[in-house]
Amino acid sequence: MTGPLGRRSFLGAAAALGGAALVGPLAPLAQARPAASRPDTLPTPPGFQPEGIAVSPGGLAYTGSLIDGAVYRVDLATGAGRILTEGQGPGAMSVGLKLDGNGRLLVAGGADGRIRVVDGGDGRVLATHQAATGTAFVNDVVVGCGGAWFTDSFNDVLYFLPAGSGAGSGRAPRAVALTGDWVPTPPGGQVWGSNGIERTPDGRALLVVNDNVRALFRVDPRTGAAAEVPLDGGSVANGDGLVVHGRTLYVVRNRDYAVEVFTLSADGRRGRFVKRITDPRFDEPTTAAVHGGRLYVVNAAFDSDWSNPATASTIVSCPS
Repeated sequence: MTGPLGRRSFLGAAAALGGAALVGPLAPLAQARPAASRPDTLPTPPGFQPEGIAVSPGGLAYTGSLIDGAVYRVDLATGAGRILTEGQGPGAMSVGLKLDGNGRLLVAGGADGRIRVVDGGDGRVLATHQAATGTAFVNDVVVGCGGAWFTDSFNDVLYFLPAGSGAGSGRAPRAVALTGDWVPTPPGGQVWGSNGIERTPDGRALLVVNDNVRALFRVDPRTGAAAEVPLDGGSVANGDGLVVHGRTLYVVRNRDYAVEVFTLSADGRRGRFVKRITDPRFDEPTTAAVHGGRLYVVNAAFDSDWSNPATASTIVSCPS
């Protein structure tokens, strides 16, 4: 998620709604059906403002709400879904989220500086970690390189939660300073710096988009040293969520209503523009995931009236 100060103020107001984001009773997920009949547009519940996405190998998609931190799970084959984790109270958010190898969701908590570990099966919150205090925005996450890595859009650090930290609570993740070519983010929470994060195709390093300078960086997870990735064409301006699938990088450009596609070198040190994906159904898209040869894109719909509990959004499927 990214944007000017007005966006941040809007998010704060939305989070204050807390319990206004109510949904109906839980319903079981329906049985899978053939890929040819899979829905192309998946609605999320009224009052639930989606941002991140994670998809299991079996085709269950998870997204979190910016309004109260609830987590919604939907079957991509049928469109049937339910609230998996109820709202976490006023001020809570679920921004980026990813599944680890044990079926647990690692959830970035946005402005409260927290990281939650959630059971992907029953939605229980297994652990809560305070990654940051003060002015912070824990924005996105990737699993790999020994654990889970989270960006902070207002501070030039990554938070590292080692693998196996799913039990217990209150253990602060380790902060790794971003150095090298990284351009510092002005302090005070007025400017958005790091946003989406992914692994390089070879899995040895991290990729982070910096909204402040509209550039992509390769980060050494051992040291935090960052090197700008030269891109032959295309743009990562307003870059939000990142997806690496094989050697293909997808950059979701929220305010541009587009997804930029690049081919990366195996080590992620350079990239070449391939194409731009647009779709009339995009509504300030923030994140995406690849599953079954399709790209599933989350619409955060920032400019919608989220003070109205009937407001809803969508996840859209398009060719990858």
